[in-house]
Amino acid sequence: MNIESKTHFIKDWIANYVAEMSSPANSLILGISGGIDSSVSSTLSAMTGLKTIVLSMPIKQKSSQHDLSLKHQEWLIKNFNNVEAHTINLDELFEKFENTLSKFNSKLGMANSRARLRMATLYQVAAANKGIVVGTGNKVEDFGVGFYTKYGDGGVDISPISDCNKSDIWEMGKSLNILKEIIEAAPTDGLWDDGRTDEGQLGLKYTELEEAMNNINSINREKYEKIRKINLHKMEPIPVCKIPN
Repeated sequence: MNIESKTHFIKDWIANYVAEMSSPANSLILGISGGIDSSVSSTLSAMTGLKTIVLSMPIKQKSSQHDLSLKHQEWLIKNFNNVEAHTINLDELFEKFENTLSKFNSKLGMANSRARLRMATLYQVAAANKGIVVGTGNKVEDFGVGFYTKYGDGGVDISPISDCNKSDIWEMGKSLNILKEIIEAAPTDGLWDDGRTDEGQLGLKYTELEEAMNNINSINREKYEKIRKINLHKMEPIPVCKIPN
């Protein structure tokens, strides 16, 4: 399937999912970061014609990252009349959370907590608009290495691009005329004060991870397996204690 066909297939899948719900949602809710995944996901959602609400949720955000999010908001509103955009600044809420839990400080824990505050925000907005939360995770993140805490992913109602490689998503972005700045920006989850990139955290480029995911003889397979093992708990069902009769 070529990129254009894949784009329309995903758009139709989103629309059909909503139409077939027992009580169809009135809106699609997405967090946008200024990155390629959330930009493509929000554009595909807007293409359905359904009311699409996009949220930029900065938490101590690098201005360069937040600026791209705002630019994508403007681009969506300019190109789609069914898009509603909001910036919800979570700085004060996070600072209160951070200070309250100062005795239990952990940089990794706080980075994950940022994602969970965003997730809670997405679901609150969804509840207020009879909406569903649309995820923005890609294939290698959701099924390969479990790297999907960004912008609330991991707690979503539907995930339209989870079967797409990052390389395909970049190509989709180009075909959808997503802003060049976003296509060329280094992928980042925006959860760290130092602005570290996704690939910097993972230790491999997305193209290398995708190749290693599909090729057991890859020179990067061992590193891929190590990352996957650490995050495997995120991709498996929650363990449940079964009480014997």
